[in-house]
Amino acid sequence: MLRRVLGVPLLVGYGVGVIVGAGIYVLVGPVVSAAGAFAPVSFLLAGMVAAMTAMCYAELAARFPEAAGAAAYVKEAFGSDLLSRVIGVAVAAVTLTSTAAVARGSVGYVQYFFDLAPASIMAAIILSATTVACIGVRDSVLIATAMTVVEVAGLVLVVVAGWARVPPVADALAMAPQALSDFKPVAVATGAFLSFFAYIGFENLANMAEEAHESEKSLPQALLLSVGVSTVLYILVAIVAVASLSADPSADRLTPLLHVGAGAGWHSPPLIAAIALIAVSNGILIEILMLSRLLYGMAHRGWLPGWLAKVNPATVGPVRATIVSGVAVLALTLSFDTTFLAGLTSTMTLLVFAIVTGGLWRLQRLHPRARGFTVPHLLPPLAAAMCLGLATVQLLR
Repeated sequence: MLRRVLGVPLLVGYGVGVIVGAGIYVLVGPVVSAAGAFAPVSFLLAGMVAAMTAMCYAELAARFPEAAGAAAYVKEAFGSDLLSRVIGVAVAAVTLTSTAAVARGSVGYVQYFFDLAPASIMAAIILSATTVACIGVRDSVLIATAMTVVEVAGLVLVVVAGWARVPPVADALAMAPQALSDFKPVAVATGAFLSFFAYIGFENLANMAEEAHESEKSLPQALLLSVGVSTVLYILVAIVAVASLSADPSADRLTPLLHVGAGAGWHSPPLIAAIALIAVSNGILIEILMLSRLLYGMAHRGWLPGWLAKVNPATVGPVRATIVSGVAVLALTLSFDTTFLAGLTSTMTLLVFAIVTGGLWRLQRLHPRARGFTVPHLLPPLAAAMCLGLATVQLLR
């Protein structure tokens, strides 16, 4: 059995850390390129889909507080071992691809300071994160939470530095008619599809259910707080990014946050690059933690080799599953580019979310809860439809 050592503050720190990672530091430029001045709307739309799905995961985690997460939920909802294993493998694949995408995104930030080979950078970061993840969940989450404070502070710094370029409300209202005439729903939806990658990870909190205090209460709170905090940060960052790129069209759209505060004398691109590197490393650490718990949970149910369910007596954590997770992430990172990995991650995640939220809809009808955390009955099918709709947006690009 895993130890219940995580309360709401640590869970929220973990949740915000896994959401507010390299995604926002890497993807805000492409989102602005796709949606233009409506990039904040794209982040809001993606946040709404994430929030609806998070509420469904909150009820599922309250019903079934297991480390196997989505795989266990699908098993309980549909009674199919085959579908559960497919979902479990899909979730593992999503975690692998998203972690690999984040790891590849670390290269540019490291090379800002050091002229090193990309393969060496990626290997060093992944192996370091795997080592930290092996020392025990409480210490690992404490480290991740501390790193989360740094990366969130970096985003706040960017917003404060770049806010001077944001037009006053009166000017924004005056420009609204012209902006609305340029509104393109497909472009905004495409921006939402791209920005959704920056939200991926909130569902990982469900996999920490066996290590959470009073998971019936703490997990729903942590899920909703994590998504809410992240959405507010993303919208603010998108607003200043749009203003900055509008004022300086020649700025590099791959690393726009390094240029957002160019008009502020105290703004420091090297500091932002360092914080972005911390965010990348934090994202990798948290994703490896999640993947190891997923493999542990699936092995505990007999869906993977039993030796992955072994708990190390010294750390009281699944060290074997953690090492396997790190090796798998490294192999994938060295094999594919960031764009491919990010797109594949978003698509697979949205499809998994559609099945999981559909499963909750079925459970609510077959096994309604008399008490405990529940969501409105219309929310699961609405969330499933939104996930499917966002997943198909890429076909319109």
